[in-house]
Amino acid sequence: MANILYVAYPLLTVTEESAGGAEQVLWTLEREMACRGAHTTVAASAGSRVSGELFATGEPCVERDDYDRRRIEHEDRVVAFVQEREREREGMPFDLIHDMSGSFWRRAAEIDTPVLATLHLPRSFYPEGVFDNVPEDVSFNCVSDSQARSFANLDAMAGVVPNGIALDRFDLPERAARKSSARNRLLWLGRICEEKAPHVALEIAARAGIPITIAGQVYPFSYHQEYFDREVVPGLKSMSDAEFVSSPSGRVKRRLLHEAKALLITSLAQETSSLVAMEAAASGAPVIAFKHGALPDVVRDGVTGFIVDDAEHAVEASKHVEDISSASCVQHAQANFNAAKMAERYTDFYARLMRAEKALQFTSE
Repeated sequence: MANILYVAYPLLTVTEESAGGAEQVLWTLEREMACRGAHTTVAASAGSRVSGELFATGEPCVERDDYDRRRIEHEDRVVAFVQEREREREGMPFDLIHDMSGSFWRRAAEIDTPVLATLHLPRSFYPEGVFDNVPEDVSFNCVSDSQARSFANLDAMAGVVPNGIALDRFDLPERAARKSSARNRLLWLGRICEEKAPHVALEIAARAGIPITIAGQVYPFSYHQEYFDREVVPGLKSMSDAEFVSSPSGRVKRRLLHEAKALLITSLAQETSSLVAMEAAASGAPVIAFKHGALPDVVRDGVTGFIVDDAEHAVEASKHVEDISSASCVQHAQANFNAAKMAERYTDFYARLMRAEKALQFTSE
């Protein structure tokens, strides 16, 4: 079986409790691949908890606005680690590097191992010109058809692998056992920043007259903290029935989803996927989401929730969430968001890229 190095986003740790989508996907995929017999190593911040081996590249960021220094440290150490493996004739060099960091692939010219880089963000979020000179051994994949359309002119595109979640972490009977009268709060769950727009969720809840819980993590960036202080804190204070849960654990997150009347996804960005919408479906909770990016592909309108154009339509949709069946949500999640399917697709990608690398080595000898 393949020997794979996964490169994580360097800011924080990779664990089951990770807040970021890229970290969650990496944790889930690496777990699946290790169960399938692959030899997996994860290059990530110290304190990460993974299924295979951990190569710790440094401490996670604790100081605000320390990301650029941490990224360089992280990438330098990964390059040196891979180069050392490539020199070890009796060791175990990597067959493939799967870059989930969003940036390590730019260092691929310094190593001989092929790199698959998963693009997690909308095209507009990447710096202008970053894809102009892609190293030869780099291939990319998108996580949705919606996202892939914006990368149609990227020659190194290998295809699309939709994200999946660890369905075994979610349990419908837990939600079914709770009385419907207890599911009287809206929920917003995610990374707290301006483009995710929890302040809009507070506005929707206030206009709908429904209590709301805002749960998430503020990353160590000044502009994220400033946004939270400027837009979210006043909104929380203005509503007597609004509450804030900081950096919820996996257990707390699952409880909040099981107890939610509905999950609000108010992102203003062209989302490439939505793990939280998948988790809500797996928990039997309806979703009310804005019609941005891939959200209409993840939320099945009228079956697992409602796709809306704006806050006004979200308020109206909140009156109809009782029409959404918890069982239908779970069935949709099981059919479409299984992490095993994600792992199968990546296994096919890995095999194709490794065959291409071996063919290239053969023709160059």
